[in-house]
Amino acid sequence: MVGTRNIETVSFLFGAGVAIGTLIRGSGVLAPGGLLLGIAACLAIGREHWPGILSAFLLCGMFCALNDAAILPSLPWAETAVAALRERIDRLPFASPRTAPLLKALVTGDRGGLDRETVQVFRNSGASHLLALSGLHIGILYMLLDRSTWIFGRTPATRRIRSECTILLAGFYALMTGASPSIVRAFLFITINEIQRLLNRRASSLQVLSLALLVQLVLCPSAIRSTGFQLSYLAMAGIFLLYPRLRDWYPEGRRPNPVRWIWRTAALSLSCQVFTGPLAWYRFRTFPPWFLLTNLLAIPLTTSIMACALFTLATGWACGLTDRLCNMLLWVLEIISTM
Repeated sequence: MVGTRNIETVSFLFGAGVAIGTLIRGSGVLAPGGLLLGIAACLAIGREHWPGILSAFLLCGMFCALNDAAILPSLPWAETAVAALRERIDRLPFASPRTAPLLKALVTGDRGGLDRETVQVFRNSGASHLLALSGLHIGILYMLLDRSTWIFGRTPATRRIRSECTILLAGFYALMTGASPSIVRAFLFITINEIQRLLNRRASSLQVLSLALLVQLVLCPSAIRSTGFQLSYLAMAGIFLLYPRLRDWYPEGRRPNPVRWIWRTAALSLSCQVFTGPLAWYRFRTFPPWFLLTNLLAIPLTTSIMACALFTLATGWACGLTDRLCNMLLWVLEIISTM
């Protein structure tokens, strides 16, 4: 039964994705074996789950294979899609001229339209990581997808459809925005989490981290040289190892408590900084002194901006609200950058 399977099953499926990814990259040596491996994996975990699992290992193999920048130009449909999205942002009637360039940076990773002053404000306030499209952004997208699809119900069939759609949409977004190492890491996390839902299993956070790291390095060993890759995994290690201990310093409670929320947000930021700070200093010779305040204010605002921006892009409504949120983020960071 599916319920008796463990995390090794997930690793088996990702191994199938490795072989399928080899076919996508143009080498047919492992393709037949990979196809048989994928079919065997689907049969082993249950026929009722094969569409979601098939999509999962195919996408994972493809994304990890495409994690080589030399392969990306062969995806004209991805370039067309992201170009259309940027054009859509430019056509929206925002009052502030700084809103559209900021949205293109946050949603698509295109920082070309940002003026030098805005870039300097992000750098001085310690918020440069918000402009570099990373696992944080696809994580926000995943959270929005997960919460917005609960309205369709929680039956087994509905959960399966939700997982399949989430993997496909997150995968499309990852490919469309360039499949950088940190984006691939986030996509692997999403895929593993959704596969666990389909299998009715839960792995520890460190098992998920280890599995994603193994898969990504097997498929693209050169990714380890990427600073974004290193910072991404270090940040997640901090969240999994240090954050639970810091979080538990403040007692649990049944009622909403703003102080508890502030503490947990600060603990999350501190956990990431402890693990990524030494590398950031070694690479860039910089350390943001106000990182706690910046993340405490900027990350919730960025999440709200992305949620509102997605609604605005889909409907054309709420341009004013999106514009005000972007201006608020810039205003907050300008104040912090002068401290």
